[in-house]
Amino acid sequence: MFRQRMTMVEEFLNYLQFELRRSPLTVKSYSEDLGAFEAFFKNLGNQLTWESVDSDVIRNWMESMMDKGNNATSVNRRLSALRSLYRFALSRNLVSQDPARRVEAPKKAKPLPQFLKESEMDRLLDDAEWGTTYKEVRARTIIMTFYETGIRLAELVGLDDSAVDLVGRQLKVTGKGNKQRIVPFGAELEDALRRFMEQRDREVGAGSEALFVTEKGDRMSPAQVRSEVKQYLVRVSTLKKLSPHVLRHTFATSMLNHGAGIESVKRLLGHESVSTTEIYTHTTFEQLKRVYQDAHPRA
Repeated sequence: MFRQRMTMVEEFLNYLQFELRRSPLTVKSYSEDLGAFEAFFKNLGNQLTWESVDSDVIRNWMESMMDKGNNATSVNRRLSALRSLYRFALSRNLVSQDPARRVEAPKKAKPLPQFLKESEMDRLLDDAEWGTTYKEVRARTIIMTFYETGIRLAELVGLDDSAVDLVGRQLKVTGKGNKQRIVPFGAELEDALRRFMEQRDREVGAGSEALFVTEKGDRMSPAQVRSEVKQYLVRVSTLKKLSPHVLRHTFATSMLNHGAGIESVKRLLGHESVSTTEIYTHTTFEQLKRVYQDAHPRA
């Protein structure tokens, strides 16, 4: 009895199931993804086959998926299935070339940074009832330092008194790669730092060189600062992630919203490349779009 020869896809699926022993669910997923591509190229006409499709056909397929609302993760998964098939087929001499090899996967969109509104920060720092205990004064000063300088958590924890120039209103910050930069600050933070340091020396003592210390005089840990910041940010924000890094995002967004140049913000944040800073321009543009939609009568 004549037995029909298996197709290239069938051989590949058998290879996954019996040689690599992939789960039935994995094999089914590959089968569906490859079936979707086959339906696409057959619908193009031109008598296309698995052996004759080229890179442009694959790129067109990817574009059609993106146009239908598929995200980069979903498209990448299907492209990965296609690449696996053609690598297998090439190793078994079932095709003469791999059309998927030169096709670039779509880049996953980076999530926009979360930040607090200026009104929320004003409400927290100006309107909220702050006590006068050492811990409360320290918490407010820490939050102000993050918001007014944009420094990282590790940079704040590593600050020593010697890094604080109250007269010149600037911090000497040690960032990634042990690189140092100077970050300016305003009169309000100068006053807060001065008051905090006086109370710290009076109540805790000046036994440590660290700027921010616990009630026992030890340098605060990143976990302690993170917990303290979250405890107070939750008063004014419903963001799921309330952390020192959100305050860094808030600083950068506020600076750009008030006319700071991107190169200046890059230097203040200690970024190596301006491309890292550019994500905040997307954030401010999204904010501008919302303002436009709320304000324009024909939006």
